[in-house]
Amino acid sequence: MKYFYGEFDGQEFPTQDKLFSFNDLMQFIMQYGQQAIKALEQMMKNPENEQQSQLLQQLLESGMLDKDGKGKLQLTGKAINRMQRRALMEVFANLRTGTREGHEKITPGQGGERIEGTKPYQYGDPVSELDLHQTLHNALQRHGLPDQSKTATQKSKIRFDERDFELHIHEGTTSCSTVVLLDMSGSMMRYNRFLAAKKVAMAMQALVRSRFPQDTLDFVGFYSGANRIPEAMLPLTMPKPVTIYDYQVRLRVPINQIDKAPQHFTNLHMGLQLF
Repeated sequence: MKYFYGEFDGQEFPTQDKLFSFNDLMQFIMQYGQQAIKALEQMMKNPENEQQSQLLQQLLESGMLDKDGKGKLQLTGKAINRMQRRALMEVFANLRTGTREGHEKITPGQGGERIEGTKPYQYGDPVSELDLHQTLHNALQRHGLPDQSKTATQKSKIRFDERDFELHIHEGTTSCSTVVLLDMSGSMMRYNRFLAAKKVAMAMQALVRSRFPQDTLDFVGFYSGANRIPEAMLPLTMPKPVTIYDYQVRLRVPINQIDKAPQHFTNLHMGLQLF
């Protein structure tokens, strides 16, 4: 082990409570998955460090962690949402902010922003988008000015027909269905590859749920087999542990017995079949 020394900068050394903050805890859970939850359970059973025990108790009281019917710790929806937002901020921190929301289409629609131009009214169109200026212009052009011979007590009325009505045009928007494939093979454990992939997936969760609630987002993990990953289980998902270290392996396993084979290989084809 090598040691490196440098000049003291005068800053206060972080105490253990600062090192064991909520963000560090969430990072720990994302990096080690279910093993991190088990470590926290052991920490609660053996409260040797008072500060860590108090933090865990605060997380339980604030609704970040919860216990199931068997007393096992589990992440709550509140904690998962916070982890998603943090992942989104981390992934897109260096990107320029956009100016539009929604998936724009070339054809006009009703879900986007108002753009220049009008269109004739059709039955079922929202009256709230009526262009009064163009509608009044059409009525006066087709039917002329009101009768000016009436007295002051008599009101002059402008005549309107259905073809006079014009509506504002909006950008069209559409919904989108997205499936994210996560490589859960054993090699993804190296160099924090899977942690980076998981952060991107959770960032997509936060983005889609907040900006495009009409969209659908699904996750599929592939390894020797493949399975769908519920959104609530995504923070705890981890690659399959490597069980064979030979440089060359030849296996032939029936697809209905894939669970009996070593799980750390890569089967992208089966992941694509689950779309």
